[in-house]
Amino acid sequence: MSQVVFVLLPGVHLLDLAGPAQVFSTAADFGHSYRLVYVAEQEQVVSAQGLPLTARTRWPELTPEDLVVVPGWRAPTLRGGPAPGEDTLRQLCGHHAGGGTVASVCAGAEALGLAGLLDGRRCTTHHDVQEELAARYPRALVMRDVLFTADDRVVTSAGIASGIDLALHLLAVRHGPGLAAQVARQMVVYARRNGHEPQASAMLRHRSHVDDTVHRVQDLIDDRFAEPLPLSTLAASAGVSERTLTRLFGRATDGLTPLRYQQTLRLERAEYLIGHGATMETAAREVGFEDARMLRRLRSRLPLGDHS
Repeated sequence: MSQVVFVLLPGVHLLDLAGPAQVFSTAADFGHSYRLVYVAEQEQVVSAQGLPLTARTRWPELTPEDLVVVPGWRAPTLRGGPAPGEDTLRQLCGHHAGGGTVASVCAGAEALGLAGLLDGRRCTTHHDVQEELAARYPRALVMRDVLFTADDRVVTSAGIASGIDLALHLLAVRHGPGLAAQVARQMVVYARRNGHEPQASAMLRHRSHVDDTVHRVQDLIDDRFAEPLPLSTLAASAGVSERTLTRLFGRATDGLTPLRYQQTLRLERAEYLIGHGATMETAAREVGFEDARMLRRLRSRLPLGDHS
């Protein structure tokens, strides 16, 4: 079982917390073993919206498979916000040093900055405090106009609802795009948004449209991307001709064909497997290729940006 540990600081924004928590809770409803844990430096934390929240003050034992998330909080400036204690900062550093992933929503990037985890890495935060973040942490590479970034197991998002995008991205990377799409549909956030950087998962990058026919075909590809899916099968599932599907798909996804979309999903999943110790051959077979030759060709032709 993987734990998702939310670090609650005074004035925490409810949606910064509830959005990602709902994503992982819904994934657990679908049979994935996620346990949500809430920690704070005191037993009760009052949210920015006035709702008191109860948390444990002792951190659980963490493994590299666990995720630590710092939601944002209400404050006029990053400097004027709540200061995480030394133990909290040590826990953040220790989890990342041990191979785990740490994430932030909105002003939560300040905690990662104080822990030294933004140095030399791409990151983002809410647009109101991006310039301050860059000034406070000059070694950080603050990205503007993006919803989230992922860099060496440090994942940051712009704020508020973008925490949902971040959490769906992590699900897509960990379990494949089918689960992320399933969770998004269950949460009635069907077409997820993306920023302008390629670090967003393929499923999120190419589903920011409103074409129901294309979404239905993408649902099928997301769920069965490791299987052969002829264009005729995809067109029949949508009740349109192959020619119509190709035209609609390209218009909705900035020129992709269904096959190219499927290959992108396969490549992204293979990159994740290779990054976690799989051989090229094993990863290739896992995502549906007969051997590693096609995977090698795709890796040289389809840039996917950061795969951490």
